[in-house]
Amino acid sequence: MASDASSVFEPRSRPLKGPIEELNLLEQSLLFAELSKIAYMDRDDARRFADWLGFDEVVLIERDGAQAYLFENDIDRVVTCRGTEPGDWNDVKADVKATTALAETVGRVHRGFKDEVDDLWPRLDDFLSQDVPHTLWFAGHSLGAAMATICAGRCFLSEIPAMPRALFTYGSPRVGNKRYINYVELDHYRWVNNNDVVTRTPPAWMRYRHTGKLMYLDSNGDIRNLTPRQRAKDRWRGFWKGLKQRKIDHFSDHSISEYIRYLANAAPNARS
Repeated sequence: MASDASSVFEPRSRPLKGPIEELNLLEQSLLFAELSKIAYMDRDDARRFADWLGFDEVVLIERDGAQAYLFENDIDRVVTCRGTEPGDWNDVKADVKATTALAETVGRVHRGFKDEVDDLWPRLDDFLSQDVPHTLWFAGHSLGAAMATICAGRCFLSEIPAMPRALFTYGSPRVGNKRYINYVELDHYRWVNNNDVVTRTPPAWMRYRHTGKLMYLDSNGDIRNLTPRQRAKDRWRGFWKGLKQRKIDHFSDHSISEYIRYLANAAPNARS
């Protein structure tokens, strides 16, 4: 039986014919967004879609509600953490547990996100410590984005032979304090869709900060490099546009399907 996440999903990325490294940034971003959506699916659906995209090995790692998928082929290995599922009490607890804890690297990190990674890390570390010639990538949406950020950072402290090539996150909350986010040098593309409310949590007054290069999708779904003031104006445009459509776009903008839709429109080689 198909999971809810898979019932209307049709990949827009083209099946991989070579290394992910050879794709351009937009193609990579679309691929990792789609893998982030697949991470919400059950094992059978995840295998089916991952195989179509070019990954012949799929491993599910889960413990106490925390979950991540490893998608692998002869060249690349992608760790994709699952995002928040409102009906999953473990996910809800992770989101609201906003006090900080000492990070495995330096500084302080969101306690709920860290607890989720702590559940998965021993087994994930075992898989990633296998000395195989793969290029390693991390991705995730929502809570999964926060978890992927922490996991990628931990790789720099472990004996994992392959360091992450890059991290792609979608609708990520703030993960840690300034010292934490500045510790690891990693290519991180942090996608934000207009009014996505999750990207503004936990609040900055609690000393949480964002990391990575901001990749902003404006109220029309276009990729824009805007100043903070311009983004504020654009968010008002998105808010009023949402009201006209009888929706609150702070929540609808968080959907991973919306990220995929806009990235597919922007990626030059996406399937129509």
